[in-house]
Amino acid sequence: MFPNPRTPAALQPGRRALLRTAVVGTAAAAGAGLALGPAAPAFAAPTPSRDLEGTEPVSTPEQALRRLAAGNHRWRTRHQQHPHESASLRRRLVQGQHPFAVVLGCVDSRVSPELVFDQGLGDLLTVRSAGEVLDEAVLGSIVYGVLELRVPLVLVLAHQSCGAVAAAVHADETGDPLPAHIRYLADRIRPSIDRSRHGEARIDATIDAHARGVRRHLAAEPDLAGKVATGELAVVAARYELRDQQVRTLS
Repeated sequence: MFPNPRTPAALQPGRRALLRTAVVGTAAAAGAGLALGPAAPAFAAPTPSRDLEGTEPVSTPEQALRRLAAGNHRWRTRHQQHPHESASLRRRLVQGQHPFAVVLGCVDSRVSPELVFDQGLGDLLTVRSAGEVLDEAVLGSIVYGVLELRVPLVLVLAHQSCGAVAAAVHADETGDPLPAHIRYLADRIRPSIDRSRHGEARIDATIDAHARGVRRHLAAEPDLAGKVATGELAVVAARYELRDQQVRTLS
């Protein structure tokens, strides 16, 4: 479920700190748990001209969220269009790319952004790391999409049953050692562990808390915060449910 697409996406920038709050416009204004419906014509804006593939171009965070919402609806109702795969589109992409969203997702093989949102070549700039963990390479990739490709939306996409989060919680609870590179991931997830809960509920709550923390960190990044402040960019946290294939925003 995405936020109500009629809710404007305007974010307030924070300073560079992992735990400083940056309000995410569409997600925060609408709150979690609002239905992601099929792409209703939301936001009072003139209808833009269509590109060569018959898809409306995207230039605002609101338009990007609507397009992702429409694609996820097609995916979970099994009405995928598999867009932007034609020979003419492939030839055109030789000249350059204009993705409409950056999706920071997990490496989990069950959560491919292009499939989950029914998008095609040139649509999404996807950055994937286990548990959506940030490092300099991940940050640089996201900033590249925003500054160089002028992408208006960054979506942090967590998911149900995240193995990286489960490993971090297990290590925190038991003290069991982890291989060095996996420990790097766990150390960055650990501040989000919800110790008020137990068992699977702790893992589930930590998945959401970690995605929110990554969103706050990104929205406060100096290279991104200015665009967030002007409304040119939205940073949104969301979660994909394996059971029903639906994406829901996290407030």
